Amino acid sequence: MDFMNYYMPTKILLVEDVVLKNSSLFNNFGEKALIVTGKTSSIINGSLSDVTSVLQKEGILYDIFNSVEENPSLETVENIAELGRVQKSNFIIGIGGGSPIDASKAAGVLINNPTATRYNLFDSPHLKSIPVIAVPTTAGTGTETTPYSIVTDNELQTKRGICQRVFPEYALLDVKYLMFLPAQITINTSIDALSHLVEGYMSSKANVVSDALAEKGLKLFGECLNMIKEKDFTCIVREKLMLASTIAGMVIAQSGTSLPHGMGYALTYSHNIPHGKANGVLLKSYLDFCLDENKVRKILYLLTLENLDDLGDFLNAMLGSVNTVSYEEMCSYADKMVLNNDKLKNHTSPVTREDILKIYTDSLKI
Repeated sequence: MDFMNYYMPTKILLVEDVVLKNSSLFNNFGEKALIVTGKTSSIINGSLSDVTSVLQKEGILYDIFNSVEENPSLETVENIAELGRVQKSNFIIGIGGGSPIDASKAAGVLINNPTATRYNLFDSPHLKSIPVIAVPTTAGTGTETTPYSIVTDNELQTKRGICQRVFPEYALLDVKYLMFLPAQITINTSIDALSHLVEGYMSSKANVVSDALAEKGLKLFGECLNMIKEKDFTCIVREKLMLASTIAGMVIAQSGTSLPHGMGYALTYSHNIPHGKANGVLLKSYLDFCLDENKVRKILYLLTLENLDDLGDFLNAMLGSVNTVSYEEMCSYADKMVLNNDKLKNHTSPVTREDILKIYTDSLKI
């Protein structure tokens, strides 16, 4: 066996009322917290109320930034950091889906390094963040167990990852926060988790531990497949999807994502296609392109599917087609993607512009 290095320092707690039952852990990080969340979902699902109540119980002061948009911009990250610097926040609690938690990680780096600017998020990997605690309220990004933070760079007109590695100190999982999610958001985020599992499993950086995790995550997803088709999102199904998402984060923390993620960023930025859908519409053609047939067969087996056409039918039924992207735009996106060495090197064989363009044209109806 080749040398293997596995590191995932986040402590994961999954239990009903996880925040309320573990209020003392917040005392480990300082006297002043900054809560980062979106506008409404954390109010509706009760997560914000749970967090503020335990902070009050423990005598920890806090400020709230509740204006994180979907696919958070660097401008939003700067605004969060400015609040944290002014208020001298000791730690951040990110509540929500990938957007608030990713924004928390990036802002944490800027808060901890007062002279740093947004540009240092991409050229100074040695910078550290203040502690981040993740309270996920969707089951998709797995950011609660990854070191990654994906932000929107409007100057470059794309989404990109910061170069610092920021693992949350804790991931506090409670399925009750998922119970109010609309069906389509549940589907889109679950497909995001599926894309993490698939891309991480097929990655050139996969190892025996990440593969074992990916296989467990794929099995959990497969157990939910029929209920996803029926949009029957019971508490049991949502808990399995939450586990699959968190496990998927543990997978890509080691092996990274690959072509669908890199290719999907353009669809999200330029066409406002939700991140999970942008990845999902590319998955079938991506797996057609993968050379490791044994792993592809194992994915299908764990998902309880017969072949890649069945996977394509499932994804099309759940996500719908994408027919708003012109051939000229696909060519432009392929030109940019072929320069994305971070994603290309995660594929196990050489990738050409023509390969990328074929995945786009096979996946996007024009």
